[in-house]
Amino acid sequence: MAKRTFGTNPWTKPGATSAPPTKVIARPRRTAEVQAYLPEFFRGMAVTMKHFFKNTKEMVLGQKPDPVIESLNDGVTTISYPEERRPYAERFRGLHRLTLRDDGSPRCVACLCCSTACPAQCIHIEAGEYEEGDPRRGYERYPKTFVIDELRCVFCGFCVEACPCDAIRMDTGMHATPYDSREQFIYRKDLLTEFTGRDGSRKTANPRHEPGDPTHPGLTREQGEH
Repeated sequence: MAKRTFGTNPWTKPGATSAPPTKVIARPRRTAEVQAYLPEFFRGMAVTMKHFFKNTKEMVLGQKPDPVIESLNDGVTTISYPEERRPYAERFRGLHRLTLRDDGSPRCVACLCCSTACPAQCIHIEAGEYEEGDPRRGYERYPKTFVIDELRCVFCGFCVEACPCDAIRMDTGMHATPYDSREQFIYRKDLLTEFTGRDGSRKTANPRHEPGDPTHPGLTREQGEH
């Protein structure tokens, strides 16, 4: 068993017997050209002006490379928004719109499926009943108020999937405009019906069979009496 020696620190290394040799590094020689920085400055400005005039000529003559297809090419490949916009995919979920029927009214029946499925709770609907004598009274309702808060929306598309009438869509191909007040992000029914799809239509390709039509799958009042 090793005998412990008092008065020494076991956690320190023993001192070196001799100092290591010192390596002397010579100071680099700087000429007057290097110390003035002027030659390198002019070289850098020459490269800058070369790209400046080249890029300016391409933009004036319309020879600018395509920022999407030729993004890795030489030249200016930035997208000059909003004059230039990156093409969105066909399934891009943009701003909402309400589709219309043949008579110009919204296809929404105020079933509240979209507002129920919305995880952000950004859709508010107030349902209303049709007047007496209207063939749609008792079968469906209409939205007296339809409001979407685009600031709270997470653009998940759940509202589009939940709608049984294909009344709400996100195929406008537009994203929210950077407004300067919160009130401008509150989209109401009149504004939602003004938006169009990418094809410019306010309707939908899915057919809708109204009550009373021969192709209507449900029962009418006359059929339900007997």
